[in-house]
Amino acid sequence: RSMLGVSPSAYEEACSGMGPENAATVITCILERGGHINSPGGYLRDLTRRTERGEFAIGPMLMALVRANGLTARHAS
Repeated sequence: RSMLGVSPSAYEEACSGMGPENAATVITCILERGGHINSPGGYLRDLTRRTERGEFAIGPMLMALVRANGLTARHAS
């Protein structure tokens, strides 16, 4: 969280809204895509709000990361 500059309050809200495991996983995904996300804290807050409204599920985010890393690993070989 601190490496991304995400405030403690944003992370606490994420833990409350999506559960601590999902919040930690989302932080990891944000870290993996850090160069593409201008405001990690704002993005986390947005995902938290979307989760609370039933508009966000972590599965597609994880699958996109797996696909992106899979392609990267293939190109590196």
